[in-house]
Amino acid sequence: MDRAQQAGVDDNGLGVLFGLYDWRFEVMGLLYHTIHLEETFNGVGPHTISFPRIKPATGTPYASNPKYALSDSEFKKMVAVLRLSVPYTGLICTAREPLEIRKEVIPFGVSQIDAGTRIGVGGYAQSKSANDLPDKEQFCIGDGISLDKAIGEMCDMSFIPSLCTACYRAGRTGEKFMKVAKSKFVHNFCIPNAIFTLKEYLLDYASEETRAKGEEILKKHIEQFKGEPVYDTIINNLKRIENGERDLRL
Repeated sequence: MDRAQQAGVDDNGLGVLFGLYDWRFEVMGLLYHTIHLEETFNGVGPHTISFPRIKPATGTPYASNPKYALSDSEFKKMVAVLRLSVPYTGLICTAREPLEIRKEVIPFGVSQIDAGTRIGVGGYAQSKSANDLPDKEQFCIGDGISLDKAIGEMCDMSFIPSLCTACYRAGRTGEKFMKVAKSKFVHNFCIPNAIFTLKEYLLDYASEETRAKGEEILKKHIEQFKGEPVYDTIINNLKRIENGERDLRL
């Protein structure tokens, strides 16, 4: 990470493959690495932290019974510790986790999940069956949920799904991103951009069921901006999206 920062790659993520050693040591390693980055690079810590658990894979006997495997309760505790310790970072729950665990940890502050994941060789170019061949997989995934289904479930949980990449494309990385992420002002970027990207998805790709759920969630999240300066921009951009424009962002 230091070398990346020194080379000008100022937007980096941390992560540990849990199950290779005591999870408490690994979590403390992640947190001390975060402290080091902030102290060394003008307050720029990790943009994201991921916490995949080791899963069975072809030709790797250790992965089927790892000595330091986390229990589900330990996994949930670990996610909570990370969220409390690094409140500004994005927490990534990968498709390694089964649906039930994913649903439990999202309310702890998980901000990113996988959907429509294909880890088999050629999985995205071929049919879904390419993801079900053990000899072509990196590991066994626990949740192969489709993007449409994932968005619908997030709406069921009253969250607003976001497909936004505005910060990267607007150059809000490194110090610029941290200044926003570590303040409440991030609310004025992230939620409106989530609204725009969800609206695009609902119009262009969503199933009828997911579209209905998404429109209800949009209403709730738009309402919270009433009286704020950004409200008119949100309403105007939504009209432009409905009229066929795409890729609108703050």
